[in-house]
Amino acid sequence: MSTPDASAAAVRWHGVADAAALRDAACRRVLDAATAAIAHRGEFLIVLAGGNTPRDVYAMLRAADTDWSRWHIYFGDERCLPSDDLERNSQMAADAWLDHVPIPRDCIHAIPAELGAQQAAQIYSETLREVGDFDLVLLGLGEDGHTASLFPGHEWGVAVDSPDALAVFDAPKPPAQRISLSAARLGRARAVLFLVTGESKRDAVAQWRSGADIPARAIQPQAGVDVLVESGLLEK
Repeated sequence: MSTPDASAAAVRWHGVADAAALRDAACRRVLDAATAAIAHRGEFLIVLAGGNTPRDVYAMLRAADTDWSRWHIYFGDERCLPSDDLERNSQMAADAWLDHVPIPRDCIHAIPAELGAQQAAQIYSETLREVGDFDLVLLGLGEDGHTASLFPGHEWGVAVDSPDALAVFDAPKPPAQRISLSAARLGRARAVLFLVTGESKRDAVAQWRSGADIPARAIQPQAGVDVLVESGLLEK
């Protein structure tokens, strides 16, 4: 396990009424980030999260008015399952969104997790080698404080010289083999946005806000982190 720097990046908590409001706010933030990135740099580099909350955001994005040819899609983590398995983050994003918009196929950079954790991590690290800072990283928060596939008690890749992608062999949630971007690589971003819903996340939110050493806290971009969270989870 790696320990985040004690001088953690700023975390801005944005309470919203419910899951629907969070979905709407997240969609707006994604599209605002895309508009700004395309205007300033000619492309938009986004890292996608898995899970049910992002799925609803992705479905909303189908209707967006944007230049899809400028979008580049990356993934924060992936499960070592067949490429068409419905439990894969890349397949979920494809079903909810990516298969329904004209993003060029070579601009969707799936993690080749079907090759196994070690080989896939090496290949994805190579894919990211020439990629600069991400424009937006989307992340979730697990009940145990994990994010992407960075789990408590495991290596998080906090050091600046950490590989861009880590092989995970003994994840506490199935499947045991996964690939995750390292905390250092996830933090190389102009914006990082966590999406947090559900009563089961209350303890993890409380731990994070109290300064506990959980994986989510290890993501420390220079610009700080924004967390969209149901307001009820911020109450003691």
